[in-house]
Amino acid sequence: MPSLLTLAGDCYEPDLPGRLLSIAGDIRSAGGRAFLVGGWVRDALLGKDCRDYDIEVYDLTQDELVPILKKYGRTNLVGKAFGVIHLAMKGLSLDFSFPRTESKVGYGHRGFVVHTNEKLSFKEAALRRDFTINAMGMELPELTLCDPYGGIDDLKKGLLRHVGPAFVEDSLRILRGVQFASRFALTLAPETVELCRTLSLSDLSIERLFEEFKKWLLKPGKPSLGLRAFLDIRLNEFFPEVSPLRGSWDDLGEMLDNMENVRRGLAKANDDAGTAAIDNAECVALSDDQMMEFAFAAFLCGNPETALKFLERITNETHLLKNVPLLLGAYSNLPLGIVNDAPQLRRLAVKLGGLKLLCLLAKATPRKFYAEAGDAEFPEKLWQAAANLDLIEVAPQPYLMGKMLMELGFKPGKQMGEIIKQSFELQLDGKITNAEEAIAWAKNSSKF
Repeated sequence: MPSLLTLAGDCYEPDLPGRLLSIAGDIRSAGGRAFLVGGWVRDALLGKDCRDYDIEVYDLTQDELVPILKKYGRTNLVGKAFGVIHLAMKGLSLDFSFPRTESKVGYGHRGFVVHTNEKLSFKEAALRRDFTINAMGMELPELTLCDPYGGIDDLKKGLLRHVGPAFVEDSLRILRGVQFASRFALTLAPETVELCRTLSLSDLSIERLFEEFKKWLLKPGKPSLGLRAFLDIRLNEFFPEVSPLRGSWDDLGEMLDNMENVRRGLAKANDDAGTAAIDNAECVALSDDQMMEFAFAAFLCGNPETALKFLERITNETHLLKNVPLLLGAYSNLPLGIVNDAPQLRRLAVKLGGLKLLCLLAKATPRKFYAEAGDAEFPEKLWQAAANLDLIEVAPQPYLMGKMLMELGFKPGKQMGEIIKQSFELQLDGKITNAEEAIAWAKNSSKF
């Protein structure tokens, strides 16, 4: 198995399928060259595992490549316009493409004419890529690095730099720069910043916008560096709904990094706990939807009133449109004294469907805010108070149900609904603590 030297100087043996190496050998025997390209190369140099194999084939035509691939599995020309051949094998699928150039001829990300040319050099083909860190290739099977635009030097310098003038042909690359800055701890090169400022995101669909924001806020990294790139490009002018936290972008960056740290801590705690029962109240799991709600709430906490407007510009995800504004509304009006107010905590839990995300948002808040307000330990106290009342995961449910009242002789109707409502209010106040007390209260408070 071939190995390579990472940027940290470590010897790294990537997980490469044996069949891929065999195919590369057959391609070379036929007079061609096969390169792993894009994100796989970048991640390998950083010593990260990546199973997203994109292979670019040089010096062979499509008619010459297909018979080679058919020896290994079923081929499908999935991207005729882009010269992409999908190879499906048992337990493995691979995409093979040909070097190409692209010409912008219309509006939006589909307005391109693509020309494949197996005789292009790697340098010529890589010119269409976005950033130098994504314009590297490794020739198979030896993993010989081809880096015509200095991507490895830029990675060492922590620099995100565009490859060439073709960058401007897809405005999505602006947001790709933001999420790459976050994920790989990079700073945009000054010339790339200036170029990004000349572009507009107005031609992009909400689906494409949303995917890049998710990669920024949900993939592991340092989100504050994404925020720095966001501001350097002046994307806050295109998205004025995104506001600094209490007037400070640095504090919002700290909030985002804290959010990532909290999320990483939860993941580690759950990994360490395995399948055993979790006694520690802070070892809770987040669903994919909750991950998104937590991340976007942290991002939009600077101005809760504009959160919904921003989300409507980038997504149709119903749970985000509903839950993030609710969460931020509760977060922005959270008094320190609530940790001693069980009725208010229960009502908040009913409103939010549990207090987990609210507690986590408090944990992500820069600690100095609570210290200045007089209680630096507020996030821990809030979590403990919610846990003591069993409000982390779920909201209180009414003890008194319609079926119980019907068994007592009540008839369905407005009166029954009002009794259930009053009983639930007393339950939230802590004056009714179980179903038996709720039934007794119903008997004593109503005639039927």
